[in-house]
Amino acid sequence: MKIELIILIAVGALAAGVAIGSIVWRRFAGASLANAESEAKLLLEGARQKAELMVKEADITVKDVVLEAKAEWEKECRELRKEITVQEKRLQQKEENLDRKGAQQDQRDEEFAKKEKQVAQFEEQVRSREKEIASLVAEQSKKLEEIAGLSAEEAKQRLIEAMESEARHDAAKKIKLIEDEARESADKKSKEILALAIQRYAGEYVAEKTVSVVPLPTEEMKGRIIGREGRNIRAIEAATGIDLIIDDTPEAVIISGFNPVRREVARLSLERLIADGRIHPARIEEVVQKATIDVDNTIREAGEQATFDVGVHGIHPEIIKTLGRLKFRTSYGQNVLQHSLEVAFLCGIMASELGLNVKQAKRAGLLHDLGKAVDHEIEGSHAVIGADIARKYGETPQIVHAIAAHHEDEKPESILAILVQAGDALSGARPGARREMLETYVKRLEELERIGTSFTGVTSCYAIQAGREIRIMVSSEQISDEQSFLLAKDVARKIENEMTYPGQIKVNVIRETRATEFAK
Repeated sequence: MKIELIILIAVGALAAGVAIGSIVWRRFAGASLANAESEAKLLLEGARQKAELMVKEADITVKDVVLEAKAEWEKECRELRKEITVQEKRLQQKEENLDRKGAQQDQRDEEFAKKEKQVAQFEEQVRSREKEIASLVAEQSKKLEEIAGLSAEEAKQRLIEAMESEARHDAAKKIKLIEDEARESADKKSKEILALAIQRYAGEYVAEKTVSVVPLPTEEMKGRIIGREGRNIRAIEAATGIDLIIDDTPEAVIISGFNPVRREVARLSLERLIADGRIHPARIEEVVQKATIDVDNTIREAGEQATFDVGVHGIHPEIIKTLGRLKFRTSYGQNVLQHSLEVAFLCGIMASELGLNVKQAKRAGLLHDLGKAVDHEIEGSHAVIGADIARKYGETPQIVHAIAAHHEDEKPESILAILVQAGDALSGARPGARREMLETYVKRLEELERIGTSFTGVTSCYAIQAGREIRIMVSSEQISDEQSFLLAKDVARKIENEMTYPGQIKVNVIRETRATEFAK
C-alpha cells in the first residue's frame, strides 16, 4: 500500500510539471518566440529535474518501506516458528502423558478386576461365616435358655425392664436437678407472696352448726307443732321439703335437710309460727310462703353485699342470686360465701404483687365455688357446674376457665387459674378454717396410710398432723435416693387421683441405712 502511494505521488508531480509548462507556454504565446522557447525549455528542464528528483525520492522511500516490511515479516515468521515449536513440544508432552495415563489405566483395570475377584471370594466367605454364626447363635441361645430356664422373649423382657429401671433412675436424677434449680429461684418469691397474702387477710374461725335447732318456749309447744294425728308436722315438712326431728331434747326441735336454703326457710317459718302461736296447715302454708320470699331477699342481698365488699361490678343478677345462696352452704364446717370472699381478697393481693389485673383476680376468686350453690341439684363436679353457670350468664373465658380449673377438672392454662387454686388452698388449709366429722377424719387417715403402703419397697407409713402430712419409710436396699424421689411423686399423684381432701397433703419419703455393732 505504501509503494503504490509513493508511485501515485511521483506520477502526480510529473503531470503537474507538464501542466505548468503548458500553461506558461500559452500565457507567453504572444511574446517573442525565442523568449518563449527559452523560457519553456527552462521550465520544462526544471520540471523534469523536479520530477526525476521526486521519482528518485519515491524510489528510495519505496525501497526503505520494502526493506522495513521485509524485516517485520521475517520477525513475524521467526516468532511464528518459535510458537509452532513450543506447541509441537507441548503436543508431544501431552501425547506422552496420555500414553502414560493409558498404561496406568490399563494397569488399574487389571488391579480392579483382581480386587473384584477377591471381593467376590470374600463375600462368599462372609456368607458362609454368617451361616455358621447364625447356627452357632441358635445353638448358644438354646443352651442359654436351657441353662437359665428362660425363653428369648422372657430374657428380652427382663433386659427391657432393666433398661427401663436404669432410664427411670437417670430421669429421676435429672428431674430432681431441674426441680431443685427451679425451686431455688421460685421458692423464695412464692413464699414472700403467700406470706404477704396471709398476713394481710385474717379470716374468722369456723363456728357453724351442722344442723338447725329451733328453741321452744315450753315442752307443750312440741305437741302443738305435731298437731292432731301429726297433721301440723306433716304440713310443715310438705311445705318446706325438710324433716323435723322432735325427740327428748328439752325445749328444742331439730331441723334436718340436705338443702340449706330450705332448711333456713323451715327454721324461719317455725320460729314465726311459735311466736304467733297459731299453728295449723293453712297458717303453716302462708308463713312458709312469706319466709320463702324473705329468704330469697336475704339471698339476693347477701350476693349484692359480697360483690360490693369485693368491689366487682357488672355481674349478672342470676349469678348474684346464686352467689347469695352460698351464705347457707358450708364445706367441712366453713361457710362457703365467707370462703369465697376470702379467696377473692387473697387472689387480689397476690395479683397485685405479681402485677396482674386485680379486679379480674377478685372476680374469679369470688365466683370460683359458684357451683356449690346448686351441686345438690345438678350432677357433676361443682367446679364444672360453676363454670357452666358463669359461661351461661356472660362471664369472660378467662373467668370461666379459672372456675373450671381450680380443682384440676381442667388443666390450668393461665396465671389467673393458678392464683384461684392458691387462694382456695390458702383459705381452706389455714388452721381453724375447716373441720370434719370424726368418722371422715379417721377414714381419711386410714386411706392415706393404705395408699402409702401400696408401693413396693415401703416398710412403714404414718399419717401425721391431722392428715396434712404422710411419712413413708422405705427399704434402703430396694429403693435408691433417686427412686425415693420418684416414689414421693407417685404417692402424691395417687392421693390426688383417689382421695378428696381439703387443702394439701405433704408426702415425705425417708430412706436411711444404719450399721450397728457391739463391742464386747
